[in-house]
Amino acid sequence: MTAPAAIGARTRLRHLGAPLRRRDAILKRRTTDEENRMTLRTLPPLALALGLALTACGTAEPEPQPTRSPTTAPAPSPSATAPAAPAAVLPTGEPRVVASGLDTPWSVAFLGETALISERDDGDVLELLPDGSTRLIGTVDDVVHNGESGLLGLAVDEQGRLYAYSTGPDGNRIERYALAGEPGTLALGAGETLLDGIPAASNHDGGRLGIGPDGMLYAATGDAGNPDDAQDLDSLGGKILRMTLDGAVPADNPFPDSLVYSYGHRNPQGLAWTADGAMFAAEFGQNTWDELNVVEPGGNYGWPEVEGIAGASGFIDPVQQWNPGEASPSGIAIVEGTVFVANLRGEVLRAVPVADPGSATEHYPGEYGRIRAVTAAPDGTLWFTTSNTDGRGEPAGDDDRIIAVTLG
Repeated sequence: MTAPAAIGARTRLRHLGAPLRRRDAILKRRTTDEENRMTLRTLPPLALALGLALTACGTAEPEPQPTRSPTTAPAPSPSATAPAAPAAVLPTGEPRVVASGLDTPWSVAFLGETALISERDDGDVLELLPDGSTRLIGTVDDVVHNGESGLLGLAVDEQGRLYAYSTGPDGNRIERYALAGEPGTLALGAGETLLDGIPAASNHDGGRLGIGPDGMLYAATGDAGNPDDAQDLDSLGGKILRMTLDGAVPADNPFPDSLVYSYGHRNPQGLAWTADGAMFAAEFGQNTWDELNVVEPGGNYGWPEVEGIAGASGFIDPVQQWNPGEASPSGIAIVEGTVFVANLRGEVLRAVPVADPGSATEHYPGEYGRIRAVTAAPDGTLWFTTSNTDGRGEPAGDDDRIIAVTLG
């Protein structure tokens, strides 16, 4: 994979902010994960050169380098660039509600034209019907909801099988389910565990799944409150994992006999790919910076040694960073030349051009509350889900909702 062009672009954020009433209420909450941070300070505007070079951190002991076969993507380098990106697209027209009355929806995945929705707290998987109502197709067994844990990411492969990331009695796990029936009568079939033993806690569970353009299954895992796990290549916590659709280690993974694709992550919850295969990931920082990263095989993204753009040797800097009070990024989606980022505390849908990933525009600040997931729908619209019933938001009467908007 190669990184997109213009990584060195100057950050140009338009901090539009949410209405004061909602923003003040949110900033008072300092519980787990995105709220468990130091008191926010007023920071100067960013004017930092962004790069993908691996630069030295004087206090960090070097990690073993990944072993690569001749067919594996080359290691990241300062000069790596991608072909010209497709044109950026932005929301146009009036957003419309496609579903309402949901209970903490965490992920949306499409089986053909049919949307499947995970509800975090109860482990339910819902089918969205054409009239905007939902029906239960099944419940993932033994889901443990505690804080941020529960039923999290979903993905659907080309064979119509459903993959689910959830918290069980013994930690986070990835399971695969057959889907029986047709749209309108779908049912969750028998499941099988592909991977278990992923560290779990009441926060920092990661949870996003994605099937990459290479046909492999990727999973974002959090450090589960143990920051040192992010630098430990023997731990599944604080990583982006890559596996076959059967849960096996691909032969061309960057570390021998390991599912680890990249490491040094705190709590990544967004995964997406450009048309030419560049992989982006969004993650929660702690006290200072949330991040948008371009992910390279075997890359070390610094946590807990560094947070945000540090220019430190051995670590890959993010292509953009945000103050946690203005972001707390969860899901992301890439459509044409734009990375769309869902933000929880920031209560905004952020659009980042692939060709200039240090810049961004903000959409709907404060209008819908907390935004958890964003997904490209088969009809060409962009869907995003609210997360106001998760215990940290201020739900409206019809929350939680899925919103659709056209792009142009």
